[in-house]
Amino acid sequence: MTERVLIIGAGMAGLFTALALGASGRQVDILERDPPAPDGGADDAFETWNRRGVGHLRHSHAFLARLRKIIVDNHPALLDELKAAGVQELKFADGLNPIAKARYRARPEDAGLTVLTSRRTTLELVLRRYVERMANVTLHSGVNAAGLLGSLDGENRYVVRGLRLEDADGLREEEADLVVDAAGRMSQGFEWLAEAGVSTPEESEDAGILYYTRHYRLRPDQDAPERAAAPAAGDLGYIKYGLFPADNRCFSITLAVPEIEQTLRQAVLKPETFDRICSLLPGIARWTDVERSEPISKVFGMGDLKSRWRDTVVDGRPKALNLFFVGDGLVRTNPLYGRGCSFAAVEAHLLRDVLDAHRRPAARAIAYHDAVSAELRPYYDDMRTQDRSAIRRARNALDPAYRPRAKAKVLKSFGEDAVTIALRSDPDLIREFMRGFHMLEPSSAWLKRPANLAKVMGAWATPKSAKASLYPPRLGPDRSEMFGTLNLSATADAERLGLAA
Repeated sequence: MTERVLIIGAGMAGLFTALALGASGRQVDILERDPPAPDGGADDAFETWNRRGVGHLRHSHAFLARLRKIIVDNHPALLDELKAAGVQELKFADGLNPIAKARYRARPEDAGLTVLTSRRTTLELVLRRYVERMANVTLHSGVNAAGLLGSLDGENRYVVRGLRLEDADGLREEEADLVVDAAGRMSQGFEWLAEAGVSTPEESEDAGILYYTRHYRLRPDQDAPERAAAPAAGDLGYIKYGLFPADNRCFSITLAVPEIEQTLRQAVLKPETFDRICSLLPGIARWTDVERSEPISKVFGMGDLKSRWRDTVVDGRPKALNLFFVGDGLVRTNPLYGRGCSFAAVEAHLLRDVLDAHRRPAARAIAYHDAVSAELRPYYDDMRTQDRSAIRRARNALDPAYRPRAKAKVLKSFGEDAVTIALRSDPDLIREFMRGFHMLEPSSAWLKRPANLAKVMGAWATPKSAKASLYPPRLGPDRSEMFGTLNLSATADAERLGLAA
């Protein structure tokens, strides 16, 4: 008997779930509250597509190597369609700085470190059209999930048998064997469980940062600048920045500002201020030069960023049966690490494997929980640790009385004088590091290998004078210089927080 699956949401998580489960032969219905996608191409989607439930629709996006591997291994025709639509493949060698590039020797495994990058609207449009053509998948637009159908069993587990739906014709009930909540951070699934008397544990904390993105297009007679010594991504403490090549001669720049930097947060939303900041960042300025490119969007802001981990199995006991969560509704991450889409794709394909391997609802719930925890929890914990550290650093930077302790000084030196130096000069070490970045192995695995650690410690032991040429160039102005150039008060936030001297 073919199982019927209802998926809430046709965002990235819902589409990857349909891709995985539809290919396994199940009957899949995707329920999307927004109108259908536009009929045109990539530019039409970028300019006109309205996705109320996707606040980051026009922020920078990339598919990490782990996600690309899922596509290559399971859906190669989709990769062809993405590239045909203009989605770029950035290869391992493309990201090497000039020092490492001069020492680079290609290896077969480098192909597995390729990134897919484009505007989010292009990625989602191509993925949606591909999924809609699958024989046993149907996407229903203008349909809102209004609640769960189900009841508590003798073990106080909520047994789901379908959904309450609302569309232009009113309310109705739809039964199914399985329900997948892929509604993203606006998901109501856990609230519905709570209303039914089922409590579930949740960890949540602020990411401590806000995002601002603007899109640009290269002028007809201009090409993208070649990689130079100044990187196109960096961290100045009071601001982080990154450039993302996109489809059809477009690219985007994202500026990430610590939540505590209120003055800069308010200013960066102005297009003229955004562009002025870009002109002061050596790795970005060559791209945004008015002779090379022109803006094609306003500045998009994104806040309320949280890290969140939810569980539907506690102490080996499922809280719900026949109900699964995929995407931000289950695990929500700081977009800084670019793992949201990858997490969702991994979860979707883990769910497929679990459903194929188990028939009993309780066994499926437990196996999915265990698989997600094993695969993704290490990346989540690492991200949360880094976010907490960044929040502390941002506050300390505003405090005139702050003096770093000895441990902080040692850790700073280890990062700047050891790790950074070793990675800038050794393409083999960069390759090892990138495997963790791309979720092909745990983030810290590379540094635990004796040979890699020896290289890092060797770089740390080398006198600064002997490695002077390996330090990265200045990434941009310091905080006082930037604020002065932008005519902003460099002390207003410290005064607001009572930190001013």
